[in-house]
Amino acid sequence: MSKKERYSLEFIVKSSPKILFNCISTPSGLSEWFSDDVNVRDQIYTFLWDGDEQQAELLDIKPNESIRFHWLDDEDPDTYFEFRIAKDDLTGEIALVVTDHADKAEKDEAMRLWNSQIHDLMHVIGS
Repeated sequence: MSKKERYSLEFIVKSSPKILFNCISTPSGLSEWFSDDVNVRDQIYTFLWDGDEQQAELLDIKPNESIRFHWLDDEDPDTYFEFRIAKDDLTGEIALVVTDHADKAEKDEAMRLWNSQIHDLMHVIGS
């Protein structure tokens, strides 16, 4: 049983799913808003921030829909972070749903970080 709590955040994005998916799944797209640089080898993504690096394993990818990763330094095998693109059938609005896991004491801080990161993404795509 996971010690961490799963949570999801939803952001309305004024972008096509294809453009948005490129930003959340490719090294060049991710390095524009998520980290300083991204390298991929096999199924391992290496994210670089100010000289520090963190690696995540690609768990699942559905083109133009979702991508899911697991941080390699997270000992809990049930945790992941995921970007999912959702389209409202009624309004046609595109939403980016971010799902992640955090310890209860760190959840608010983690959610603030995601809000900041997604704000950067919105700026990059002009949304």
